[in-house]
Amino acid sequence: MGQGGAAAEELVPGVVVDRARFDDVPAIVRLLADDPLGAARESPDEPEVYRRAFEDVDADPNQFLAVLRRGDRVVGTLQLTVVPGLSRRGSARAQVEAVRVHDGERGTGLGTAFLEWAERAARARGAVLVQLTSDRARGDAHRFYERLGYTPSHLGFKKPLD
Repeated sequence: MGQGGAAAEELVPGVVVDRARFDDVPAIVRLLADDPLGAARESPDEPEVYRRAFEDVDADPNQFLAVLRRGDRVVGTLQLTVVPGLSRRGSARAQVEAVRVHDGERGTGLGTAFLEWAERAARARGAVLVQLTSDRARGDAHRFYERLGYTPSHLGFKKPLD
């Protein structure tokens, strides 16, 4: 999944999903920072940390950093990770992280199309399950994911490693 690339795929008229390029990083960071939770943890004025992170993600064959493009504008992003494992009889699972759609594009069906694309991409890479987490404060996101068939079946835990 890492380098190399799938051809861009049109999801809805005028919007394609594509592999992120380094030039997309500032737009991705703006999407990540465009809400109260993201604004508190992202640092758009520190491009070096994002450059290194992009290089690590892009070089990893189990990662696909996706963007949605409307013309030359990035209007969405997500990171798809295939996680090999022994559980579920040695099955791979896919983790979806950092799903963002520009607020001017929400409510258009684009987010639904994007998650459906992620599910197809995960299946094509051998995953038998797609999992994601969402901050408890994101009630609208929870309703969106549940509407798409995701169930809040697990309780997630996080611990900062400062």
